[in-house]
Parts: sequence; C-alpha cells; structure tokens
Amino acid sequence: MKSMYMRQVMMTMVLSVLLMVGMIPLHGRNYKLVWKDQFRKHKIDTSYWSMISRGTSDWNRYMSDNDALYDLKCGKLVLRAVANDAVDAGDTASFLTCGICTKGKFTIGQGKVEVRVKLEAGKSVWPAIWMLPQTGKWPDSGEIDIMERLNHDEFVYQTVHTYYTHMLKHKTDPPNYKTSEIRSESYNVYGVEILQDKIVFSINGKETFAYPRIEGKEYEEMLQFPFGTPYYILIDMQTGGSWVGPADDEDLPVEMKVDWIKVYSLR
Repeated sequence: MKSMYMRQVMMTMVLSVLLMVGMIPLHGRNYKLVWKDQFRKHKIDTSYWSMISRGTSDWNRYMSDNDALYDLKCGKLVLRAVANDAVDAGDTASFLTCGICTKGKFTIGQGKVEVRVKLEAGKSVWPAIWMLPQTGKWPDSGEIDIMERLNHDEFVYQTVHTYYTHMLKHKTDPPNYKTSEIRSESYNVYGVEILQDKIVFSINGKETFAYPRIEGKEYEEMLQFPFGTPYYILIDMQTGGSWVGPADDEDLPVEMKVDWIKVYSLR
C-alpha cells in the first residue's frame, strides 16, 4: 500500500514538472512553452515590450507613457486609467491611459496565448488583451480580441475581426464573437488558440468560443480567415469611445493588474 502511494506521489510530481515546462499537451493539442513573463523585475522588460503610443482611434486616444500610469509590484504589472488632474501638467488630454505591446519584438503564428489578469470596473473603462498582425492592413489581416470588458459588466467579449466580418458584414455566419461571464472580483486567465482551422477562446482553462475557417476559394478563405501569420500582443487600459461611451472620471482611477502571460507554439 505504501509503495503504491509513493508511485502516485511521484507520478503527480512528474506531471506537474512537465506541465510547468510546457512539455505536455493542453486541450489535446501538443504545445511547447516558448515565452512567459511573470513581471517580477523592477521595470518592464523592453526586450519584449514597448509602451503603446497615442493615436487617433478610440482605444489609443489617451495613451501615455507617464510613469504614474505604470507600476510593477509584488510580481504584478499594474496599468492605470486616470483623470489628468495634474498627473501630467504638460499633457492637454483630460484623461490618461496606458498599455504595452510586443510589436516588432515578439510574435506568434499558430499557437496559444494565456494571460492572468484582474480587472477593476469603472464607468467608460475598457481594458483589453488583444492581438494584431505584424504586417498588413486592418481589417484585411485580422484582429483577435482575447478579452474586452466594458464599464461594470460581469462578462467579457471575445472577438475576431476580418474583412469578412467588418467590411462584408458576415458577423453571424459564423458568429464572430461571444460574451462569457467572469469572476469579476478575482483574477481570471484569458486564452486563445490560433490553429490552422479555427480560433479557440477560453477563460480559466475552459473553452468558451471557437471561430472556424470556412472552406472555399483561396481568396475567400483569406478574407474570412487570415490568421496564422505572425501576430503581436497588446495589453492595455482604455477609456472612452463610441462603444463604451464618453470618457468619464466618475470611477477613476481604475487599475488592471497583470499576473503573467504565457505563450506556446504548436509542435
């Protein structure tokens, strides 16, 4: 009896080690862990990450690299959205948000991305974890939204955007997004698998939604399923816009805490 118990203990230990180093299949697919960031350094690892610059779109209209918006503490990356009441006197924007991305530094084609995050809620607040192609134009080359949350919602959106869904308006055949409930006061693990024949989303290890490739002519497939090319990763805190509503300081400041990110490649 004792020897059987010891064998079970040893087997559990071996499986745990293999999972930690990314040497066993996840969800029946054979993956290898190729990169992880647990944010345990005193500053952001700029060999992988860059701060997102301000732009003219809803999602990056208030982006800033001000130090007050970023923090690394207790093994967590903290991203903030704030009202600019003297946070940055040299910036005329009424609100400030922030984010990081791996553009030009790290990409993944087919594989899996998981991010463990805790989200604070707030009016007009719009945190996101998403992916864009390293080259190509939008929406032809696609977009993968691993997680987007609006306001005080108790659920998140997981979405794909392509020429097929955005320009041709095919958003139901097949559906290009789904909402799923989250543990709103806790950390959740948001994931996506980019496969040859489908995009598979998950929350806390449970599959939530899959977007399939539709077989057809090569050109039509490219419009409908342009995925599998190198994509980079964005993690950002956003506020205001046509989707979430006008920016509002009622609940600001609001934080997004990132525990870790893990990226796997298909073997």
